Formats: sequence, C-alpha cells, structure tokens
Amino acid sequence: MTTDTPARLLQLLSLLQTPREWPGGELADRLGVSRRTVRRDVDRLRELGYPVQATMGADGGYRLVAGKAMPPLVLDDEEAVAIAVGLRAGAGHALEGVDEASVRALAKLEQVLPSRLRHRVSTLQAATTPLTSGDGASIAPETLTVMASTVAGRERLRFAYRAKDGTESRRLTEPYRLVSTGRRWYLVAYDLDRADWRTFRVDRVSEPFATGTRFAPRELPTGSAAEYLRQSIRGQQDTYAFTVTFASSAEAVGPRLPAWLGAPEPLSTDRCRLRATTSDPVEWLAVRLAMLGVDFTVQAPTELVECVRELGGRLSRAGGD
Repeated sequence: MTTDTPARLLQLLSLLQTPREWPGGELADRLGVSRRTVRRDVDRLRELGYPVQATMGADGGYRLVAGKAMPPLVLDDEEAVAIAVGLRAGAGHALEGVDEASVRALAKLEQVLPSRLRHRVSTLQAATTPLTSGDGASIAPETLTVMASTVAGRERLRFAYRAKDGTESRRLTEPYRLVSTGRRWYLVAYDLDRADWRTFRVDRVSEPFATGTRFAPRELPTGSAAEYLRQSIRGQQDTYAFTVTFASSAEAVGPRLPAWLGAPEPLSTDRCRLRATTSDPVEWLAVRLAMLGVDFTVQAPTELVECVRELGGRLSRAGGD
C-alpha cells in the first residue's frame, strides 16, 4: 500500500497516461488503496489541471483525455509541438535510437494535446519531408501510437496485414512488444486466429484498431521480444548469417549493438565476436558496423567482406592522402 500521497498521485497519473480506461477497482488494486481513496486522488489531479474523465456504471472507470489546455507537464505549447513533431518523424521511419519507449511517449503526449496543438503538429509534419536512409518504408505515426497503447494497456489489436507475397489478411492479436531494428518496426504478438506467436512488419500494417478487449499476457517462447524477433528473422529465406570480430571487449561493444542482434561472445579482455542473422542489405550492415566506432574484422559472408573492403577504399579516397 502506498501511504505517501504525492507518490501515489504520481503513480496514479502514470497509469492514467496509458491510453485506456481504468476501472476504479483495478486502480485501487494497483495502488493498494480503497476505491474511495482513488476517487479523492482523481479529484486532486483534476484540481492540478489534469483532465480526468469518469464514466458511470458497472463497467465505468477513469481515463485521461485531451482538455482545453495542456496539463502541467512543464512544457509550453512550442515545446510540446516540437517534441511531438520530432517523435513522429523518428517513429515513422524507425530511425536508430528511437525505440518503443519513444513511441509510448508520443502516445502519451498526443493523448493530452489540445486540438489546436494537435492540428499544428499535423500541419507541420505534412509540410516537411524527412531525409531518411534505408528502403524508404515509412509508417504513419498514428499506427505506432495505436499499437503502443494496446501493448501498454494489454488490449487486443485488430489490423489488416499485407504479407511479403502481397496476400492481404485480417489479424486479431494480443500485442506483446514493438521492436525497432534501426530500419524497420516489428510487432511481436500472439495471433489468435492462428493460435501461435507471430512477428509483423509494421509498415505492412493498415487500419489498426484497439478492440477494447483486455487480455492476460502470455509467456513468450523466448526470453525477450528482441530474441524472438531475431530467431524469426533467422528463419526467413531472405536472411543471411554473418560473423564479425571486434577489437574491443564484449562489455564495450554489447551496448552499442541493437538488442535484436544478440550479445557478442567474449574472446579475450579486448576482443569479442558476434554471430548473428539479418535481412538487411550488406551495404547497410557495413555502414552500421562502421558507425559503432570500434575496429572490426568481417569473417563471413564473402559479400559483406567485399562490401566493407570497397567501402573502406571509397572512404580513404574521399579523405585524400
């Protein structure tokens, strides 16, 4: 039970910022207090300017909604617009460093943006064109925020999906995690129609819809969503395995690698090796490895060895003597 009122209010606010409706009883259980205390805490949040909406009835609960003004998040209008535009641009193209936490932040921010600020964000984004690398696959930010809200709220998600061969289907899933590989977003979810776990490329998803039906999370076959995605990619026909040795310790290299590639194995105190599988073009992988800022040697495949050698020569010529 949380006896510290300020701490409890912050915990309550954190729960309400998840884009879903929380039954009073569930909030009381999460906070370890009575429903009456929850009602009093909600009133305190309203006094602080947070637009908490309550619905009546047996299935009623509480939800944080967009109000007439931004709640006191220590952000002015310009800062809120700037953050929302930046998160939208990064999330839509799976840029390196923009992960699921950033998408959750975008979902929370857009949930409480007044309509006048939301309109400014949409207008500004429509008027700009980001310069991105990779295969050009882009994602509507709304698609990611809907998915992120269902992951956080443990809510079933329905969407249309286009497979690699162009086949169209409708999927009903229990979303588990969003995973970014640096070039693409993937959804790891339990497919209810197929009664099995699946990974979905988010740029092939359309018409995502939060059904409102909540579920108890299932146990993933592997330890993490990143590991499950890595194994799933390894099983695809358009993937290849590669082996790279780094002139640095596993402790130094590991944090710089995308989690879905797995951890490097230590060879000595100043050398480690990575064996992994990817569907990325060898050109992209060569650049990604070079950006780690660590000396490395590619053992396999031959195509990657040749690509790194060609890239190194081109960069040397570009730098002059």
